[in-house]
Amino acid sequence: MISFEITRLIPQREPILMVDRLERVEGDSAGTLFCIREDNFFLEADGRLAEIGVIEHIAQSASALFGYKAALAGVSEPEVRYIGEVKKFRCYRCPAVGETLHTVITVEMEVEGITLVHGETRVGSELIAETQMKLSDKT
Repeated sequence: MISFEITRLIPQREPILMVDRLERVEGDSAGTLFCIREDNFFLEADGRLAEIGVIEHIAQSASALFGYKAALAGVSEPEVRYIGEVKKFRCYRCPAVGETLHTVITVEMEVEGITLVHGETRVGSELIAETQMKLSDKT
């Protein structure tokens, strides 16, 4: 069980906090949970999360993994990372209020401050989105 509060692991705060909990970490892979609430910043009028919200959730899930590793190393503040590129994004359906997103992040490569990750997001067993993105720790 991971004992860190999510705000200890990622720099985002309400109203754009898109991860409720880091559920597991196994090497370069992590799993997160996020329940979509009615007051979500990225919610569309029809009660569904916009695709950009799904992308932000996946990026924050990656940040939770990075933040967890940093916290274990004694870093007190979560590191800010930036989305540098989103590739191969597929959103098979936009999730609705009340649904819980289960996301698995896998680090594929790290080179000079750029990290390539793959993310898959599910609601239950249904794959609703997947992507590959580059995240940078440089401004």
